[in-house]
Amino acid sequence: MLNINLKNSEVKFLTNFIRKGKKNARSLTRARILLLANKGKGDTEIANTLGVGRSTALRIRKKYLEEGLQSALVDKPRSGQPEKYNGRHFAEIIAQACTKPPEGRKRWSLALLREELRKKEGFKT
Repeated sequence: MLNINLKNSEVKFLTNFIRKGKKNARSLTRARILLLANKGKGDTEIANTLGVGRSTALRIRKKYLEEGLQSALVDKPRSGQPEKYNGRHFAEIIAQACTKPPEGRKRWSLALLREELRKKEGFKT
């Protein structure tokens, strides 16, 4: 078990973090894990109390010790799939949707927009 000794300022920060403002559920759970670990609770007890896995409690505790408080609370950005379109593309899509629809149609559908935009350079399928 990795021992955690939070500074008084960190305990105060985490307590306020949990009580005030809108935060995502993961960050709140991580803050609670750190506060319980600071009270000497073990990973199994933390996991049972908060309804998370033991490995989650251990991972957050370890992340705090290695990288610090902020890193333990917040996910690092994930790469994910790169964006297919840039701001210019979005502007073209919106402009096209605001034009008069093709003959015989009341409005643009997604399928009609896709067909029309495929004819333009720079738009992928």
